[in-house]
Amino acid sequence: MEERETFGSRLGFLLISAGCAIGLGNVWRFPSIAGQYGGAAFVLIYLFFLLILGLPILVMEFSVGRASRKSAAASFRVLELPGTKWHLFSGFAVAGNYLLMMFYTTVGGWMLAYCFKTAAGQMNGLSTDGVKQSFDHLLAQPGEMVFWMVLVVLIGFGVCSLGLRGGVERITKIMMVCLLLFMAVLAVRSVLLPGGAEGLRFYLMPDFSKMAEKGIGDTIFAAMGQAFFTLSIGMGSMTIFGSYIGREQSLTGESVRITVLDTLVALTAGLIIFPACFAFGVQPDSGPSLVFITLPNIFNQMGGGQLWGTLFFLFLSFAALSTIIAVFENIVSFGMDLRGWSRRKSVLINLVLILVLSLPCVLGFNLLSGIQPFGAGSTIQDLEDFLVSNNVLPLGSLVYLMFCVSRYGWGWDKFTAEANAGKGMKFPKTMRLYVTYVLPAIILVIFVQGYWAKFVH
Repeated sequence: MEERETFGSRLGFLLISAGCAIGLGNVWRFPSIAGQYGGAAFVLIYLFFLLILGLPILVMEFSVGRASRKSAAASFRVLELPGTKWHLFSGFAVAGNYLLMMFYTTVGGWMLAYCFKTAAGQMNGLSTDGVKQSFDHLLAQPGEMVFWMVLVVLIGFGVCSLGLRGGVERITKIMMVCLLLFMAVLAVRSVLLPGGAEGLRFYLMPDFSKMAEKGIGDTIFAAMGQAFFTLSIGMGSMTIFGSYIGREQSLTGESVRITVLDTLVALTAGLIIFPACFAFGVQPDSGPSLVFITLPNIFNQMGGGQLWGTLFFLFLSFAALSTIIAVFENIVSFGMDLRGWSRRKSVLINLVLILVLSLPCVLGFNLLSGIQPFGAGSTIQDLEDFLVSNNVLPLGSLVYLMFCVSRYGWGWDKFTAEANAGKGMKFPKTMRLYVTYVLPAIILVIFVQGYWAKFVH
């Protein structure tokens, strides 16, 4: 049995865990939702829910990982009471990680493609329609799409093959520092644009009338949903990093730091996007159109736009790759924990597996575009995203939660003893009633609302 690998530094653990949480949702989902629901007024509600929804479950995932010294594939088996069946959830968590990578590798490929296209000057001087056609053209080319997806997968597993300290920790640290640096530079550039102050006001001044216009209930729900999904909790992607750290620091304090870093990136993304949109009179859309159509148009009108555009897509590539490398590390550890494979063997087998599993998403935009699971205009990617976001994450979070508070699971006392071991902030004992009864109910509401919004609303 190989000895468990550990992180070389606390900073490595914090940056990698934050890298896993910091994904493209921080960049294209958060600013557009914040804009829709009244800017700063929404941000305040979001931060409140992040504290009471996301944070406790993040602490629980880390605690399960650190106590078991295993990934989600085997952690429940180590900690559960004899005769109980919590370990059956492992298959669900494992499937969730593979499912996420089946479409995230495609999106990561888009980022790299656009980084290259912008740096090569292919976007220069294109009209608004030209920019849109460029993205549509990319989606329609199965060969090009597969090339970028394969490149992302090779980079991700290449880093994992170098080991935890030599590969995942070292390279993610560099990427995260660059990501934060690029964001700071881009935010300053955007804020200083003529007319950018208007966007700043919209983003940072609470506008409760806009919130009332959207409906207080809808706003609260949007904030709950974003707070819940932003930390990548529920499928064990954080459990693995808990299994790699020592007991010198309490897990609540570390979770707070990771949450702050994740939030900082989401807020800074808004500082990049809103002033630029207002400066050039562009509506900040949501999703892919924001990143691949709206922003390239803005860079085209901006002095030195090619440089700023390249930096922006490089930052986005790092945001995508930090998540991909973190989840690949989780996937590699499944083979090591469940099958006893060496790291090298697990990397090679999963490399092939992920390449094959990523193909339906890539081809869903072209050769398989006839498959429209949610009706006209929907894609295979929409189905995969729905399965992860609306099923794996909320239901998985519920399992972690019940496992940590139920006496038929790991139990409150063992959970808090693990979470509070080490220096730093402790998990409040006063939270027991809330996390045992109120939080599970909130998660069920989020789960039901996801289906309601998709199929009824």
